[in-house]
Amino acid sequence: MKIRILALFLIIGFGLLTNCSNAESDLDEEIVVVEEEEEAEEEEEEGNNNDSEYSLLFIGNSLTDTNNLPNLVKAYAADQETYVSVTSITYGGYALIDHWNDGAIQTSISSQNFDFVIVQQGPSSQPYGRGLLLEYGGYISQLCRQYDTKLAYYMVWPSLAYYYTFDGVIESYRLAANANDDILCPVGEVWKSYFDETEDFSYYGGDGFHPSLAGSEVAAKVIYESLFNIRD
Repeated sequence: MKIRILALFLIIGFGLLTNCSNAESDLDEEIVVVEEEEEAEEEEEEGNNNDSEYSLLFIGNSLTDTNNLPNLVKAYAADQETYVSVTSITYGGYALIDHWNDGAIQTSISSQNFDFVIVQQGPSSQPYGRGLLLEYGGYISQLCRQYDTKLAYYMVWPSLAYYYTFDGVIESYRLAANANDDILCPVGEVWKSYFDETEDFSYYGGDGFHPSLAGSEVAAKVIYESLFNIRD
C-alpha cells in the first residue's frame, strides 16, 4: 500500500514538473516572439526615417542637366544624412521664359508639394537676359509662395570666351534672388573665387562652358549648403 501511494506521488510530481516545464517553454516562445516583433518595428521605423524628407524640383537647361546635377545634390545630401528626392525639368538652351510659356513647371509646382524649387537659366549678364531672369523668376517666386515652396536661384557662370562678364552674371543672380527674398545658391561666385585664387579652370568642361564633373560636384555642395543654410 505504501509503495502504491509513493508511486502515485511520484507520478503527480512528475506531471507538475512537466507542466511547469511546458509553461516555461511557452513563456520563452512568447518572449522570443515579442522580441522579434519589437525588432521588426525598430527596423520599420529606421526605414521610415530614411524616406525622403525633402523634395526638390530643378528647372533649367543643360547647365543643370550636365553630369546629372540633381542626382549629385541628392548624393551629397545623403552623405550629410539628409534625405531628398529630386525631379528635374531641363531643356537645352531654355530660359525661364521658355519654361513658363511651356506650362509644365506650373503644373509640377502646384501638384507635387515640393520643398524647394531651384531655377537656372543662362549667364544673363546682359540687360535682356537679366530682365528675363528677374521677370520670370518673379512669376515663379509668386507661384512657389502660393504652395509654401521655397525658391532658390542656381547662379551659373559665363563661358571662358566671355569671362570678362563674370561680375555681371553674379550681379544678375543676386538681384533676382534679392528681388523677392529668395534663396541664392552662389555657385558662379564660388567658381570665380577659386579661379582667381588658383588660375585653375578645371571646373569648366571641354567646351569651355558646361561644367566638368568636378565643377558639378562643387555646384552640388554649394546648392545643398545654400538650401539648408549651412554655408560658412
